This record gives sequence, C-alpha cells and structure tokens, in this order.
Amino acid sequence: MTLAKVMSFDDFIKQVDNKKKAFLLFYKPGHEPSLCALRNLEQIESGKEDIFLVDVTRVKDIHGKMGVSSVPTFVIWQSGQVKNLVKGCQSAKYYEQLISGESARKYPSNGKQQKRVTVYSTPSCPYCNKLKQYLNKHGIRYTDINVASDQKAAQEMVRKSGQRGVPQTDINGQIIIGFDVPKISRLLNIPTE
Repeated sequence: MTLAKVMSFDDFIKQVDNKKKAFLLFYKPGHEPSLCALRNLEQIESGKEDIFLVDVTRVKDIHGKMGVSSVPTFVIWQSGQVKNLVKGCQSAKYYEQLISGESARKYPSNGKQQKRVTVYSTPSCPYCNKLKQYLNKHGIRYTDINVASDQKAAQEMVRKSGQRGVPQTDINGQIIIGFDVPKISRLLNIPTE
C-alpha cells in the first residue's frame, strides 16, 4: 500500500482513470484526529491498494465534489463516484476491512452485526476524548463528528436530542447524552468491567 498526495480533483481523476476503486483520506496537518487516521492507515498491510491523501489546507476543489465537510474523512471512490464516507479516526483494522471490502460492522469475536454508532464531539471536550478511548478500547467502530467545525452536524445533533452539550452518542437512533458508560455498554453489549 502506498500513500499518494492529491493536488486537485483533476489530479485525482487522472491518477485513478483506469481503477475501479480508490480510497482517499481528507486530513489537516497538525490536527490530532487527522494524525490518528494517518497513523492507523500507515499500519495497514493491504498490498497494492493506493490511498490518496488530500491536505485540506492546500487542496480546495475536491471537498464539495465528494461531499466532505469535516476531517478526517475516509472516502471510498468506486466507478467514478463516492460510494462511502467514513468520518473520524478509525482503527487500522477497520480501515483494512473497508479497503478489502469485508463487512466492517462485524464484531470479530462473535460475528454479530455492530450497531451504527455516531459520536458528536469537540476537540476541547475531555469527556468526548474519554468516550472515544472507551469505544476504541472495546473495538467499537464509530463515526466521530466534530460539531465545533461542522455547523450542519451541530444543528442535526440538537434536533435529535434537544441538547447542545457534548459528547452525544447516537447508537442506532438512540441518543445518549454525556459519557454514560453503563448505558453505552448495555446498548453495545460491552461486558462491564
């Protein structure tokens, strides 16, 4: 696997002209969640798949065309269009599953389908970071949405919960306010410690 920088949308299209599938990571240098995503992608040993890197501080014409509104965002591009957007830093194993085409929502140990998990957070929120560490520790894949930089997502969060505080976790449509370990563990079948 190689990491290749993209300088524009046209540059990307030229590089993937003869490929059925491509992968992009939109990131911002010095941004901790972006650095986390880059570190985890560098751990992947998926052979010949290229991952294209889009530095959002330098490349300005590709975000809107792919529907990217926050970083990091991992994009699966297939047959000339966006197939999937995965926001936030994910584990190396999860990225590897996305690239290989495996179902990325299966628990490795029991084969059950994982519930859809979205975390609404801000970079300066200590409980947001504790929540994400807890989910990572238990191998729970989630989409992390930074509501400090994504106004539409912040409005969506308030519409769903009626609350402005973070963290908020959406587990298959059920909203949990704050870092409520017992409730999150129960909904995600995480054994209590």
